[in-house]
Amino acid sequence: MQISHDHLPLRRLGLAAAGSVVLLGIAAGPAAAHAEVSASDPRALAENVTLSFTSEAESDAAGIAELRVVLPQGIAPDAVTLKEAPEGWKLTATPDGYSVGGAALATGTDAEYSITVRQLPDANSLAFKTLETYGDGKVSRWIEVPADGRKVDNPAPLLKLQPAAPGAKPIAPSPPPTPTPTPSAPTAEPSSPAPAAPAASPDARKANAADSGSGNGVVVAVVAAVVVLGGAGAFRWTRRSRQS
Repeated sequence: MQISHDHLPLRRLGLAAAGSVVLLGIAAGPAAAHAEVSASDPRALAENVTLSFTSEAESDAAGIAELRVVLPQGIAPDAVTLKEAPEGWKLTATPDGYSVGGAALATGTDAEYSITVRQLPDANSLAFKTLETYGDGKVSRWIEVPADGRKVDNPAPLLKLQPAAPGAKPIAPSPPPTPTPTPSAPTAEPSSPAPAAPAASPDARKANAADSGSGNGVVVAVVAAVVVLGGAGAFRWTRRSRQS
């Protein structure tokens, strides 16, 4: 059977169309996992704003156990409180942001939580760099910030802000906690001087004098007896010498 040359362009057109359908099918497949953020009031300088985060699960072996977030400039860690999170998850402040986590979620379950921010900074957009840690130790890093409209492979959750409301002003940051004064050691009281001995009564003074006099008399008597005995001995010795 001879194929007419008139049918060749139609066949080529059909093959091209089929190829296009295949390519479109591939492009329309499941998108890569990513992390997102939204705000209850996405305006610069808005106060008491709820930020909701969603981190899509991308592991087939374990569930998400912790999310580590680096806060953008203008939001301090102590200006963030946890509003909602998976059961048992807690928020812990870090030097540059916070971490929220707990028991690992079921495999394939997205991690969703929300925080309350005291005030958003005066900016056009805010990037919340996020590290996702799974129960098996795997870490996904959503930390890249697009610049000049270029796409990145692992974009950080980005929140675009509208202009501030008329009259909105930055609120003062929370003052640091006042340290509790340490009680000083009690000062030792000066010791009381020893009580002076009571003055001797007149009768006691006389008794002491009498005792002193009698003691002196005994000493004199002993000395006199020694002198007398010594003199008697010397006299006898001299007398015997003369008789001989």
